[in-house]
Formats: sequence, C-alpha cells, structure tokens
Amino acid sequence: MPPTNIEMPATIDLIGEDLLHNIVSRLPATSFASAACVSRSWNLVCDRVLCRPKLSAACSFNHSLQVAVEEVVNKVLSEPIRPHFAIASIGPSFDLQEAHQLITTKLGSQVPVITNDPSGIIGRDAISDEFKEIQWEITEEDEDTDVPPVLPESANRAIMLIVGFLPGLKVTTIPLLKQVEDPQIVMVDKFVTDIREFSTSVSGCKSPAAIIMFSDFQAGMKAVMEKLDYAMSPETVIVGDSGCQFRHTDATNGRSRDITVNEEHVSAAVAFVFAVDRNKPPGVGETQFHAVLSSGLSPVGPTYKAASVREKHGDSLTWLTARREGSRENIDGETVLNQVYDELGDRIQFPTFYIGVTKKRKCSVGEEKVGYITSLAFHEVLGDNQEYLFVGDVGIKTGDTFRFYHSDSATALSSAASISNHMRSFSQSSNQGSTSTAGGDKREVFGGLLFTCCGRGESFFGQPNIDSSPFLDNFPGVTLGGTFCGGEIGRGDLTPYVKEPQEQKSVRCCLHVYSAVYLIMSYNP
Repeated sequence: MPPTNIEMPATIDLIGEDLLHNIVSRLPATSFASAACVSRSWNLVCDRVLCRPKLSAACSFNHSLQVAVEEVVNKVLSEPIRPHFAIASIGPSFDLQEAHQLITTKLGSQVPVITNDPSGIIGRDAISDEFKEIQWEITEEDEDTDVPPVLPESANRAIMLIVGFLPGLKVTTIPLLKQVEDPQIVMVDKFVTDIREFSTSVSGCKSPAAIIMFSDFQAGMKAVMEKLDYAMSPETVIVGDSGCQFRHTDATNGRSRDITVNEEHVSAAVAFVFAVDRNKPPGVGETQFHAVLSSGLSPVGPTYKAASVREKHGDSLTWLTARREGSRENIDGETVLNQVYDELGDRIQFPTFYIGVTKKRKCSVGEEKVGYITSLAFHEVLGDNQEYLFVGDVGIKTGDTFRFYHSDSATALSSAASISNHMRSFSQSSNQGSTSTAGGDKREVFGGLLFTCCGRGESFFGQPNIDSSPFLDNFPGVTLGGTFCGGEIGRGDLTPYVKEPQEQKSVRCCLHVYSAVYLIMSYNP
C-alpha cells in the first residue's frame, strides 16, 4: 500500500524570517536586488537588511582599464547596497571618457556618476585590502610648456570607485555652465538657482544638506564659492576638488555627458547635491555631513594692503604693489618678498608662498537684494620685480588687505594631530564607529571622503598615509576614500588662518591650498 503520510517538500517561502535575513545579508548587491523582487515579504526583509546608510570604496592598480573597472565594481558591490551616487577617480594613463562609460554601464543609467582625473587616489586596494595614498608620477622632460609631461605607465594606471547608499536623502548632479564662445562667462546664478530648486522640491528648504563639487582649473572657483557660500545656509556642507577634468551623467535622463552640454554651453564644474527627502519612509533616521579642515599653511610677516592692482585676465594673473597696514609708503614687489624671506630665514627650504587676501564684496543671486560677504582667498605668489608682486588669479582690489602664508610640513603635522583629536569626539572605544550625541541618541560614523592637496603626501611629510591616519585611527573598519586635488574645496572652519573669534565668524574661506578636507558622514537612527 502507498504510504498515507506524505511529507511535502519544503519551499523557499517556508524559510523563517531570521534565516532569510541571514541569507540575503550575505548576497552581493546584484543578487540582493533580485532577492528584493521575489515577493513583498522578501522585499520587506531586504529593506530591513539595508535600512542604514552605507559607503563602499575600492581601488585597483591593474594595468587594464577593463579589468580595473571589473575589480572595483565587484568589490564595492560585493555586499548589499543600492547605489544612490558614485564617484570614480582614474589615473592619467587611462582614458577619462572610456572609464566613465564603463563605470556607468556597470552601475546602470539610474545611478548619478561623476568620473574625474585627480592628482592621485586614496583608498583600499580591492585585491590586497591594503590602504594606500598614491600620487601620480609625472616628470618634465623639457622646460618648454608645450611639451607634454611624461607619464610613467606603471605608476599611473589606477582607479578608485566610491558608491553610497543614503536612505532619507535624494541625490542629483547639477552642472555649472559656461559659454562656449566666451568661457569667461560662467553661469553661477543659474547654478545656485538650480541647486535651490532641486533642494526645495525634495526637502522644502532652499539649501541642501551637502554639496560635493568637481571643477576644472578654468572655472573661476573663487568667485563661484563666494556666491555659493553667500547663497546657502550655514548648515550646508560643501567639499570637493577645484582642479580636475571630469565627466558626469545627466540627472534628467541618466545619459553620460562629457563637459559639452549643448552647442552653446559646456560644464565648468559639476556638483552632487544631497537633499533631505521630506517624504522619507517612517523609521529612517538622519544622515549628517561634517566637514573638517587640516591646514598646511603658516602665516609669515605683517599685514599688507594692496596699493595698486593690475589684472591680466587672459593670463589669470594679478600685478600689485603694497603698503604695510597703517603706513602710506608704497612698497614694490621685490622689497615685499625680500621682507618675507628675511622674516622666514632658513627655517623652511623651498617654501611655496601664497597671499591670503581678505575681500569684502557685494553679492546677490539674480534679482535678489544685494548683500555683503567677507571672504579669505589664497593667491599663489609667482614672482616679483622692482615694481610689482605677481600672483595667480584675479579678483583683488585696491585696499584689500593680505598676509603672506607658506607651505609648512610641521604646521601640517600639528594640524593633523589636532584633527585626529577632534575626530576622537565622534568615536567610542567601546563601540567602533559610533558615539552618543548630547541628546542621548546614538550617532554612527559610516563613511568618509578626503580631499587633500597634491602638494602634500609622502614627499611633503616624509612618511606615508599622514592625511588618512586621523580618520583610519579613529574609525577603524569604516570606509574612507579620497583624492589628491588641484584645489581643495571645504566650506567652514577658519581656525587655522585667523586667531580672533570675531574674524572666524565674519570671514569665510571655501577654497584652500596645502590642506586636507575631510567629509565625515554619520547616521542618527
């Protein structure tokens, strides 16, 4: 006789919720996405697995671009994550457009992507898991500027990929446009307005939570950052690189773009804009952004006032004479620089000099009421003669005050130690990567980005990984990715530059040199 008690085979639907949670939490991102589509109950489990923000990053040093892209994509998607944005940074021996196309194809057209070519990358090797700060090896064979630099192939074939999942926020890319026929005309007001409109549509607030920017050297970022700083609320964090080439996806249709937007305009810069979603699901906590600055500049000499100013817009140069503050005697460029060298003495060999210019300017967006903003802008000192001091960039006016600064590794090391102490306040030795806020809520640090000057690194400090150490030491196991920059964007703290508390409140600085800017991302459930 046939058996009367036949056991039905177990089906996947009979798996307990705890076991299913355990299984899907171990899946790579693509399989995890498929699992979330199986049924409503599976989707709810997947939502619980991925209920907190996440940052994932990896580097590859494979000589093949295709293999390098494969390695970093596989690594960042090796665990459950739903990418809301991606930053790809590539070495100069790889083709920027090709790398951008490969990355966007792998991640899909719905993921906003910015691909850039910085001066080096900072991150963890996808294969060896070793953390590295790598600057490109570029040598000059000829002093003739028309001769391109030599790029050692083995040292400059690298790629870093960062992807982020930020529940409760919406992310888009917004380009800063300039005219093709007249590149000097940069559409800053439209850029600010576009950011405000996106943020308002998502959060109801004109200022977003954070902005990450990438721009080329010709974007005129001093003026751009002054207006952004003026237009955005103090709570908006802004970081980035102001000296790189880039490609980005078009937020409106997901299509990949080079810098050309249309026949009349090109992108001078592009920004990731992060806005809090006012319609975020119940139970989703708050993602917070914190910017911290480590400076490698040291002031030297007295305060001067610009006595006469001549601008060379075509060469992006300024010629100026000066007088000491409180004096009526004009001083030529050669005398001014000799005074600085005399005061500095032989304490620093081969310093790079800048003048930090305090500027008070009218500012407005569109037809809004005109206001004032006081900012500190750094201009590199390029030389002198018996009449003028030559500095890079324009925007200085007669009557502006300035002071000399020089690059200093000792100052940078001291600042890095202070930053490490500051970051320690975010961490708890008993609970890695989390701390408690004043209100008693637990705040978890889940990731960080680092934008550091291309003049820093091992050759500047005499030892490796100085800039990454403050973050890695205080948040072990937490993802950190970064780049060496041609100009560090970091809105906020002026403590390294001015000593008087009233100056720190009234004078703003958003574009730095010889600095390291850290973006710390935390989550409050």
